[in-house]
Amino acid sequence: MKILTLIFILLSCFPGIYAQKIKISEPVRFLALGDSYTIGQSVGVSERWPAQLANALGKKGYNVAEVKYIAQTGWRTDDLEKAINNQLPLTGYNLVSLLIGVNNQYQGGSSQTYTPQFDNLLRTAIQLAGNQPEHVFVLSIPDYAYTPFGRGNMNISNQIDQFNIVNRFITQNYQVAYIDITPISRLGLVQPDLVASDGLHPSGAMYSLWVDEIMKKIENQLGVEDIPDKNEFGYSLSQKQLTVYHPLKTSDIFIYNAGGQMLINKKPVSVKESTINMANLPPGMYFLVLRSEGRLTYRAKIVLN
Repeated sequence: MKILTLIFILLSCFPGIYAQKIKISEPVRFLALGDSYTIGQSVGVSERWPAQLANALGKKGYNVAEVKYIAQTGWRTDDLEKAINNQLPLTGYNLVSLLIGVNNQYQGGSSQTYTPQFDNLLRTAIQLAGNQPEHVFVLSIPDYAYTPFGRGNMNISNQIDQFNIVNRFITQNYQVAYIDITPISRLGLVQPDLVASDGLHPSGAMYSLWVDEIMKKIENQLGVEDIPDKNEFGYSLSQKQLTVYHPLKTSDIFIYNAGGQMLINKKPVSVKESTINMANLPPGMYFLVLRSEGRLTYRAKIVLN
C-alpha cells in the first residue's frame, strides 16, 4: 500500500501525463496487444475498438495498411509476453497499443506482481514501434464492476484503480500516451447498450467512445496542423486526369495504393497546381499526399471508378 501511495503522489506531481500525443505516420501498420478487450470478446470483428480506430483513421485520410492483433480472452501480462515472444520477429509497425491487466486482477494477482510485468510489456511495445514512444499508446483497464456480471462490486473497482495507478505511472515514465477509458466503462450500468450481450464485455457502442478518446490524442508525425491555409489545398478528378491544387510551395506529390505502395512521385513545376495522369491505374482506392521539405501539407483519399 505504501508503494501505491507513493505512486499516487508522484502522479499528482506530473499533470502532463495526459499531454502526451500519439504520432501517426503513413502507411499505418497497427499492432494491438492485449486481452479480451482488444480482441473484442462478444462483438463483431468490425466492432472491435482497433478495427473502429482503423476505420476512423481511414476517414481522416490515413492509409491503414495493416491491423494485427496479439490478444486473447483470459490473458494476463505473462500470457501476452509469451505470445509476443512466440511471434517474433515482429517488424514494420508504426502504431502499437497496449491494454492488459484485467485478468491479473480477476485471477487474484497483485498489483506488485503486475508492476514489473507491465513495465516489460511496455518496453517491448516501444521496441516493436521502432523504439519510438510517441507511436505507442496505453489504454487504462476498464472497470467491469459496472456490468451485470460485476453488479457494482466496489472491491472490483478499488482493485482496478490500483492496477491503473501502476500502469499509468509506468506509462508516464516512458513518455507514452495514456488514454483513460475507465470512466467510460463505468457507464455500463446506467447505459446498458454500452455492454455486450454477455453482460461483461464492452459493446461496439462503448468501443466507439474509446476510439473518440484515442483520436483526441492523435497528431500527424509531420505536423500537418502547423501548415497555414491548409483548407485551400484540394484536387479535382476528370477522365482519370487528377488536378492537384497547392497554394503553398510543394516539393513532392505522391500517389499511394491502398496497400501503402508508392505508385507516383511527381515534382510540381507550378506553384499553384499540378496535373497527374492516372489512366494507367486500375479502379480502386488511392491516397494523394503532398509534402514540402519533408513536411506533410495535404492528404486525401481518391477513388478511381
